[in-house]
Amino acid sequence: MPESVPVRCPDCRRAHHYTAPSYPCACGVPVTPRLDLDGVPGPVDRRSWQEEWIALRCGSCGLQGEWPRPELGCPCGTVLRIPVTGPQASVPAVRTGRPAVRSVPIRTARDAVTAAVLYLRRLGHEDIRRADRRPPSGIALAALGVLAHVGPSARPATSRDVECLWLTAMTESAACLYFSLAGYAEEARDRADALGVPLFLLDLNGSAQPVNGPAEALDTGGA
Repeated sequence: MPESVPVRCPDCRRAHHYTAPSYPCACGVPVTPRLDLDGVPGPVDRRSWQEEWIALRCGSCGLQGEWPRPELGCPCGTVLRIPVTGPQASVPAVRTGRPAVRSVPIRTARDAVTAAVLYLRRLGHEDIRRADRRPPSGIALAALGVLAHVGPSARPATSRDVECLWLTAMTESAACLYFSLAGYAEEARDRADALGVPLFLLDLNGSAQPVNGPAEALDTGGA
């Protein structure tokens, strides 16, 4: 069972009960961060990529990946970071035979990145990190042999966005795929089809829907 801890907001003193989330390993077993029962949650005053993620190792297959650090949002507006004990994972007794499909509701740009990471893990990619090269807009993710662009803005992706991703992936000898919240301009779809770039639409429920042929082939066949 996921661990739970009582949490009190230091600003408004409101009491909460936080339950650790579970994330699907590529082997299909959920992994859950172990909460530090003696730790004191602290407010998030600033954000950095390194502090947004924690390492979790699956106790069943041994794979280690990076997942969003546990946080709790208080109605007063304060965001609290929940302490964890380290790269541990709790594993239930029953395991499935294939990777679990999990989604997260998208309310922020960070949620969009999390949804993209979950989909990449479903395809079998591990050790997902922020790419070394930052795109002109959006967020770039990288794993071994693959580069993904996440567009969390309300602007549909353009053909230039697709070309920039494809060119960057070519220089790194990697495959690429594009995730967008706002969809794609018609010329962007045409260019993606010509270049073989899979395009996915992220809905507000956190699901990644293939919107062109390369994406449908990837969604069906996996990585």
